[in-house]
Amino acid sequence: TESQEICFVPDDDYTRFLEENYSDKVSPPGPIFDTAGSKLGEHKGLHHYTIGQRRGLGISLSYPVYVVEMDRSQNALIIGKEKEVYNKGLFAENVNWISVSELEERREVSAKIRYNAPAVTAVIYPETATDRIKVIFEEEQRAVTPGQSVVFYEEDTVLGGGIIESGFK
Repeated sequence: TESQEICFVPDDDYTRFLEENYSDKVSPPGPIFDTAGSKLGEHKGLHHYTIGQRRGLGISLSYPVYVVEMDRSQNALIIGKEKEVYNKGLFAENVNWISVSELEERREVSAKIRYNAPAVTAVIYPETATDRIKVIFEEEQRAVTPGQSVVFYEEDTVLGGGIIESGFK
């Protein structure tokens, strides 16, 4: 699966858009590591990649590789096999509740981690911080991407949503 284009960038060249408008936020080139920590090459800047991406990595191995993680603290791109792109759950922050006042205890919901994906069964758990929750999926989900939105439903009712902070295995 490929990423969808950003709707407000007229020519769909989002890397150029980021470089021209947010040059202080884009990363310089850096290392590409596999999930075991071996250095395999150099990336062009993390803003050129997305979790789950396969094409355009510039790495040729005997098996297909995908972006598994972007380690911003090391300015590193982490790549691995497709199975390593899947997560059992995620942490979400900046959670806003719409049809409930807050999450007081675990709750079974349907969750969407991207607008065009089907909703999947998950259990959400409150965290110590009131605007942060833990989500565990019934089935592992592909390409849980920090910075993207996650939305929770009960049947046709939107409970709320937040920003994906991180995925976990």
